[in-house]
Amino acid sequence: MPPGTSMSAAASVTTLWPVLAAGLVAGYAVALPVGPVASYLVGLAARHPWRVGVAGALGIATVDGAYALVTGLFGTIVADLVRPVAGPLRVASAAVLVVLAAHGAWTAWRERAASDGGTRTDPLSAPRAFGRFVAITAINPGTVLFFAVVVTGGALLPDAAATGAAPAAAVVFGVAAFLASASWQLVLALGGTLLGRVLSGPRGRLGTALASSGLMVALAVVLLLG
Repeated sequence: MPPGTSMSAAASVTTLWPVLAAGLVAGYAVALPVGPVASYLVGLAARHPWRVGVAGALGIATVDGAYALVTGLFGTIVADLVRPVAGPLRVASAAVLVVLAAHGAWTAWRERAASDGGTRTDPLSAPRAFGRFVAITAINPGTVLFFAVVVTGGALLPDAAATGAAPAAAVVFGVAAFLASASWQLVLALGGTLLGRVLSGPRGRLGTALASSGLMVALAVVLLLG
């Protein structure tokens, strides 16, 4: 291997370390605030088996990582495309959250009624939870705009482009954001599972569902007003 090639590869690897750190920081920054989706995750995990909460957490993290990857590759283009429709997407996000809040409260009420009759319905599977959280996270314009601002405003990836490692940097940035988001969402999901074990009675499950639904509606109103 020519000396110049090995030096270029070493420079590329060196350049990727700051991108890895930036991806981790960005992933935690977008995941840590407990918004309506996180509140829904905790409430759902409290009423279902642990695998359902874990699947939901990974659904959220998958979208975060995918958005980080896309903005790492096409940051400026993505920001320009999303910004004009951010308002309608915000309205759509709020509407979906209200519908999910109503659905969660109604499902918990039916489970309470079923438990009084000696049975309990538990219709949500792990694959459905994964798909549901992918959908409600994907329509959040704030996530993709946040990553676009981090990439373009922070000038993380142009340095990698100078060494010919721009695609690799985008992948590293996306994977790091996924891992950061997944670690926090799993904490929330497993915390919800533990809460569900503490409040394992029908009234406890109904109470957590109604509290989660109420918080989601309140956050949806904040989302519309913001």
